[in-house]
Amino acid sequence: MKQTEILGLFLAFSFLIFGISCLFAPKMKKEFERYRLADKRRLTGILQLLGSAGLFFGIYLSAALSLTASAGLALLMLFGVIVRIRIRDPWPAVLPALFYALLSAYLFYDLLDF
Repeated sequence: MKQTEILGLFLAFSFLIFGISCLFAPKMKKEFERYRLADKRRLTGILQLLGSAGLFFGIYLSAALSLTASAGLALLMLFGVIVRIRIRDPWPAVLPALFYALLSAYLFYDLLDF
Protein backbone atom coordinates (compact mmCIF):
# COMPACT_ATOMS: atom_id res chain seq x y z
CA MET A 1 0.00 0.00 0.00
CA LYS A 2 1.38 3.38 -1.02
CA GLN A 3 1.80 6.35 1.31
CA THR A 4 -0.93 8.20 -0.57
CA GLU A 5 -3.39 5.35 -0.02
CA ILE A 6 -2.56 5.16 3.68
CA LEU A 7 -3.04 8.91 4.10
CA GLY A 8 -6.27 8.76 2.09
CA LEU A 9 -7.63 5.95 4.28
CA PHE A 10 -6.62 7.76 7.47
CA LEU A 11 -8.42 10.91 6.32
CA ALA A 12 -11.43 8.94 5.06
CA PHE A 13 -11.90 7.19 8.42
CA SER A 14 -11.31 10.44 10.32
CA PHE A 15 -13.87 12.38 8.32
CA LEU A 16 -16.35 9.50 8.53
CA ILE A 17 -16.18 9.78 12.32
CA PHE A 18 -16.23 13.59 12.23
CA GLY A 19 -19.24 13.64 9.89
CA ILE A 20 -21.27 11.21 12.00
CA SER A 21 -20.34 13.15 15.13
CA CYS A 22 -21.27 16.43 13.50
CA LEU A 23 -24.70 15.11 12.58
CA PHE A 24 -25.59 13.21 15.74
CA ALA A 25 -23.44 14.17 18.76
CA PRO A 26 -25.05 16.65 21.17
CA LYS A 27 -21.59 18.04 21.94
CA MET A 28 -21.15 19.05 18.31
CA LYS A 29 -24.52 20.77 18.30
CA LYS A 30 -23.29 22.91 21.22
CA GLU A 31 -19.95 23.54 19.47
CA PHE A 32 -21.64 24.83 16.33
CA GLU A 33 -23.77 27.12 18.48
CA ARG A 34 -20.55 28.39 20.05
CA TYR A 35 -19.12 28.93 16.57
CA ARG A 36 -22.30 30.88 15.73
CA LEU A 37 -22.87 28.44 12.86
CA ALA A 38 -25.70 26.26 14.21
CA ASP A 39 -27.45 26.42 10.83
CA LYS A 40 -24.33 25.03 9.08
CA ARG A 41 -23.83 21.93 11.29
CA ARG A 42 -25.79 19.50 9.11
CA LEU A 43 -24.23 20.80 5.91
CA THR A 44 -20.78 20.45 7.46
CA GLY A 45 -21.49 16.87 8.56
CA ILE A 46 -22.81 15.94 5.13
CA LEU A 47 -19.78 17.49 3.41
CA GLN A 48 -17.47 15.56 5.74
CA LEU A 49 -19.28 12.32 4.92
CA LEU A 50 -19.18 13.06 1.19
CA GLY A 51 -15.46 13.85 1.43
CA SER A 52 -14.88 10.62 3.33
CA ALA A 53 -16.79 8.61 0.72
CA GLY A 54 -14.87 10.38 -2.06
CA LEU A 55 -11.59 9.36 -0.48
CA PHE A 56 -12.70 5.77 0.16
CA PHE A 57 -14.00 5.21 -3.35
CA GLY A 58 -11.36 7.36 -5.00
CA ILE A 59 -8.54 5.17 -3.75
CA TYR A 60 -9.88 2.24 -5.75
CA LEU A 61 -11.97 3.81 -8.51
CA SER A 62 -10.74 7.21 -9.59
CA ALA A 63 -7.86 9.46 -8.66
CA ALA A 64 -9.99 12.42 -9.81
CA LEU A 65 -12.54 11.55 -7.10
CA SER A 66 -9.81 11.50 -4.43
CA LEU A 67 -8.41 14.74 -5.80
CA THR A 68 -11.79 16.46 -5.59
CA ALA A 69 -12.54 15.05 -2.13
CA SER A 70 -9.15 16.04 -0.70
CA ALA A 71 -9.49 19.57 -2.10
CA GLY A 72 -12.97 19.92 -0.64
CA LEU A 73 -11.90 18.63 2.76
CA ALA A 74 -8.85 20.91 2.80
CA LEU A 75 -11.13 23.90 2.13
CA LEU A 76 -13.65 22.77 4.72
CA MET A 77 -10.94 22.47 7.36
CA LEU A 78 -9.40 25.80 6.34
CA PHE A 79 -12.80 27.36 7.03
CA GLY A 80 -12.76 25.52 10.37
CA VAL A 81 -9.41 27.14 11.20
CA ILE A 82 -10.74 30.55 10.23
CA VAL A 83 -13.87 30.10 12.37
CA ARG A 84 -11.83 29.09 15.40
CA ILE A 85 -9.52 32.07 14.97
CA ARG A 86 -12.53 34.36 14.48
CA ILE A 87 -14.10 33.24 17.77
CA ARG A 88 -10.70 33.58 19.45
CA ASP A 89 -10.21 29.96 20.42
CA PRO A 90 -6.82 29.28 21.99
CA TRP A 91 -4.20 27.91 19.58
CA PRO A 92 -4.30 24.37 21.00
CA ALA A 93 -7.98 24.25 19.98
CA VAL A 94 -7.13 25.49 16.46
CA LEU A 95 -4.38 22.92 15.86
CA PRO A 96 -6.54 19.85 15.06
CA ALA A 97 -8.40 21.73 12.30
CA LEU A 98 -5.10 23.07 10.98
CA PHE A 99 -3.59 19.57 11.09
CA TYR A 100 -6.45 18.11 9.02
CA ALA A 101 -6.42 21.06 6.62
CA LEU A 102 -2.71 20.56 5.98
CA LEU A 103 -3.01 16.76 5.65
CA SER A 104 -5.88 17.12 3.18
CA ALA A 105 -3.98 19.77 1.22
CA TYR A 106 -0.89 17.55 1.16
CA LEU A 107 -2.96 14.63 -0.15
CA PHE A 108 -4.40 16.90 -2.84
CA TYR A 109 -0.90 18.01 -3.83
CA ASP A 110 0.39 14.43 -3.80
CA LEU A 111 -2.46 13.32 -6.07
CA LEU A 112 -1.76 16.02 -8.66
CA ASP A 113 -0.16 14.44 -11.67
CA PHE A 114 2.64 16.73 -12.79
